[in-house]
Amino acid sequence: MPSLDNSVTVISRSKVFPDRKSTLVDLKLSVSDLPMLSCHYIQKGCLFTRPHLPPHALLSHLKHSLSATLSHFPPLAGRLSTSGDGHVFLSCNDAGADFVFASAKSVRVSDVVGGIDVPHVVKEFFSYDRAVSYEGHNRPILAVQVTELVDGVFIGCSVNHAVVDGTSLWNFINTFAEVSRGAENVTRQPDFTRESVLISPAVLKVPKGGPKVTFDENAPLRERIFSFSREQIQELKAMVNKKRNWTAVNGEINDVEVMGKQSNDKLNGKENGRLTEMLESLLGRNDAVSKTVNKSVIAVEISSFQSLCALLWRAITRARKLPSSKTTTFRMAVNCRHRLSPKLDPEYFGNAIQSVPTFATAGEVLSRDLRWTADQLNQSVAAHQDGRVRSVVADWEANPRCFPLGNADGASVTMGSSPRFPMYDNDFGWGRPVAVRSGRSNKFDGKISAFPGREGNGGVDLEVVLAPETMAGIEADGEFMRYVSKN
Repeated sequence: MPSLDNSVTVISRSKVFPDRKSTLVDLKLSVSDLPMLSCHYIQKGCLFTRPHLPPHALLSHLKHSLSATLSHFPPLAGRLSTSGDGHVFLSCNDAGADFVFASAKSVRVSDVVGGIDVPHVVKEFFSYDRAVSYEGHNRPILAVQVTELVDGVFIGCSVNHAVVDGTSLWNFINTFAEVSRGAENVTRQPDFTRESVLISPAVLKVPKGGPKVTFDENAPLRERIFSFSREQIQELKAMVNKKRNWTAVNGEINDVEVMGKQSNDKLNGKENGRLTEMLESLLGRNDAVSKTVNKSVIAVEISSFQSLCALLWRAITRARKLPSSKTTTFRMAVNCRHRLSPKLDPEYFGNAIQSVPTFATAGEVLSRDLRWTADQLNQSVAAHQDGRVRSVVADWEANPRCFPLGNADGASVTMGSSPRFPMYDNDFGWGRPVAVRSGRSNKFDGKISAFPGREGNGGVDLEVVLAPETMAGIEADGEFMRYVSKN
């Protein structure tokens, strides 16, 4: 197949403004927003079969829909600004978003979704290549690029990472699609309140010229999508949870163990319901507390996603051929909206995420079984409740800094995005997406992004970015590939 590189041509650029003036005042950036100023713009988008509209009519329709959507999301039509005392904030000044039309006349839908590796041409479906979020002072917060393919269209969104996280981004894209379908009232209104522990008076000191990304943007990488069916994931989860009943010893259990998967725990009955409620309350005050309870056998369930993460952690560690004493790290981005007490609104707009690390030596990851590795991830995530969230905030306030994204020690894996995000709910009026893809932004050796499977029945797609030799290693890993879908 001939190379598809440099096959995308930009046809036009324009500004789209909200169809109503913003009534929002300036928004403060939180302690979850500010560290992202050194990160690239988030780039996510959806691939569709060709709509039954000529290009000029499609573009006019999407511009009109974007204008109406921006009225519900004024920050995305604003700009970043810095006050005299050094506080970076978001000015909702209706300055507009970029709208780009591009053509890829030699690219077909099958070129994007076929093959093994994600083709490089996908990176050309997004604007603001390698733009750092601090640049939102001088460029739009949002750019939407519509790329016409031979038999399809790609709608790619590049959004400032200091303004949105995945939850906020997909709420915007879902709303954009909903408005495009003709909805007069949107389903999920974003919440712009700025009254929580995440809002801090601390000032992030930015170097002259703005912060820089903290990883090598030019390192050689391979990127591929590994798909896991619902059946394969259920098989993996069942194996990981085999014989995981845990009996209290001397009447004492650790609350972190019991919390397990949190809201999805399979605890049954009124007593276990009260136990869960009690432990959630305790975790809000002290993450390490243990309480005495009646002797009982309690099933602590590892989630399907944690099982999948453990499988990947082992495969990558094995492929990297690390010394057994080398400490490895698996980082997971967790949504803090429901972890804080009081909880944030589910549609809170902005970043409300923290990175939860789990540490283990390469020897531990590879010599213990998969259940042990999954259990380490389970405990780390279960412990990250209100008290832990607040301690991370306090630590940042004592030393404000940008987030050191990357894999500096060669032994890290960073999991982002979520299979729970409603990525395939984006029907703009001519059907659901064929696929979801991301651009070049924030990619380095060990960066993984989780997407829901297209069929929406519990399957998961992992977008895996690795050094070429490491990718070859996991492709030859029998334990890992056993669960990967073959088609």
